[in-house]
Amino acid sequence: MSKILITGGAGFIGLWLIKRLAYSEENEITVLDNLVRGRMDDDLKQILQKKNINFIQADLTNPLVFLNLPKDFDYIYHIAAVIGVRNVLENPDKVLFVNAISTLNIFEFTKNMPSLKKILFSSTSEIYAGTLRHFGIEVPTDEKIQLTIDDITSERTTYMLSKMFGESTCYNYGKKYSIPFTIVRYHNVYGPRMGFLHVIPQMFIKILNNDVIDVPSPTHTRAFCYIDDAIEMTIKVAESGMTNSETFNIGNQEQEISIRDLVTIIAEVLGRKIKINELPNTIGSPARRCPNISKIVQYIDCSPLIHLKEGVLLTYQWYKDKLDQCYE
Repeated sequence: MSKILITGGAGFIGLWLIKRLAYSEENEITVLDNLVRGRMDDDLKQILQKKNINFIQADLTNPLVFLNLPKDFDYIYHIAAVIGVRNVLENPDKVLFVNAISTLNIFEFTKNMPSLKKILFSSTSEIYAGTLRHFGIEVPTDEKIQLTIDDITSERTTYMLSKMFGESTCYNYGKKYSIPFTIVRYHNVYGPRMGFLHVIPQMFIKILNNDVIDVPSPTHTRAFCYIDDAIEMTIKVAESGMTNSETFNIGNQEQEISIRDLVTIIAEVLGRKIKINELPNTIGSPARRCPNISKIVQYIDCSPLIHLKEGVLLTYQWYKDKLDQCYE
């Protein structure tokens, strides 16, 4: 039996993490989410009916929230964060405040928790963007790349900076207070219930309603990782005693594909014939993004299994009757 705390459990990765961990009824799971971005939808309501899950609506920037929580968690998955391009551009102050303060509060909470086996911190592939822009990086990209801050005056830098701050918090609190931690950097994870401000669900809508599809940055590539694979790697890397104080890319380097070819695959899954209208590259969009996942494969002997076309089909089966419910 494990006692598990998950922050941000009403979000995309958080919900699938709950589902996977709740397979074992011996796990006692506490979920924290303020429901500002996460959704109390049918998927979440259904999983919260399980007797081994306790949901608490709470603001993680308020340290008082932690006073009433148990102090004997075995694992903490800190997934909660303010993300999304719209939030970054419109509310950069919230990105900085929420992401930094919630992480500090979590680590303050864990300072005197002798039963804790691991806190997993959710970081991002965006953390490489500054190095890529100013110095260039090898692709597929491994975790040893030196991180560089991008334009410090830009709203877009706030998300990257908040995750760098979070990673620094892990290392420095971890060293000083002997807190076991692991950092994961997610790369283009997709799947059911990921919202609508992502290229795959956006293309579902465009392709079903148009014969000619505008595609910005058509030759740019991304390596897409299906949510089931990402969750399996997340849990295994968290539960492994070999991964303490380490950072890992989570993604699928075997599935790197151009945006043009991605759109073609989505059209095939939807059974639609389309013509692609190639638009100029989006300003600031990297030409390639693909993780080197050899480190995580070495440590936990776990590789992604879901091929892109299969993952797109599974994703569409969830979205197909919800495409008029657009939300972030």
